[in-house]
Amino acid sequence: MRLVGPNGEQVGIVALNDALRLAQEADLDLVEVAPTARPPVCKLMDYGKFKYESALKARESRKNQAQTVIKEIKLRPKIDPHDYGTKKGHVERFLKQGDKVKVTIMFRGREQSRPELGFRLLQRLAGDVEELGFVEAQPKQDGRNMIMVIGPHRKKSESKAERSTREAEEEAEALAARPVARQRRPAAAPAGAPAAPARPAGDGGADQAGA
Repeated sequence: MRLVGPNGEQVGIVALNDALRLAQEADLDLVEVAPTARPPVCKLMDYGKFKYESALKARESRKNQAQTVIKEIKLRPKIDPHDYGTKKGHVERFLKQGDKVKVTIMFRGREQSRPELGFRLLQRLAGDVEELGFVEAQPKQDGRNMIMVIGPHRKKSESKAERSTREAEEEAEALAARPVARQRRPAAAPAGAPAAPARPAGDGGADQAGA
């Protein structure tokens, strides 16, 4: 088998008996992590601690995951400055919450012959909120409307959550592995505890003789 040490170091190809001996000397478990590999891969680890930490990471990653919500804001090509400021504030609030924003420009009547008005308005909005989000879907005409999607910038905390999720998934696969052997040393007697008195060799014979 190919043996991996407790810190991820490559021990090399070793026989099963040698791997069991190393596990016993290190007071660790010998766990088969890649049974289909040729040769199979085993690792020295504290299997109970590994299962406990993996469960904690999986639970934490699920807690940190946030579902993506798409909000929608509708604008007119000739929107007045006050209304534009209000709509922009909504977009900024949604992006700060980690939500995506679908921005829809609604054309009416003769406005449909001036799609460039909507395009310039969308570009302006994207520039005004660029510190909070980026254009995920470029403006495109959809019947009488023009649509653009703005997504929030990824935060460090979100990246950490995704990384934790990936690590938890990788470790969950390893959890399917089974311990080859649990080579733990017998628990040592507490310090200061009196040793069990040795029984004299002749006691047994004396008892029998007396009987």
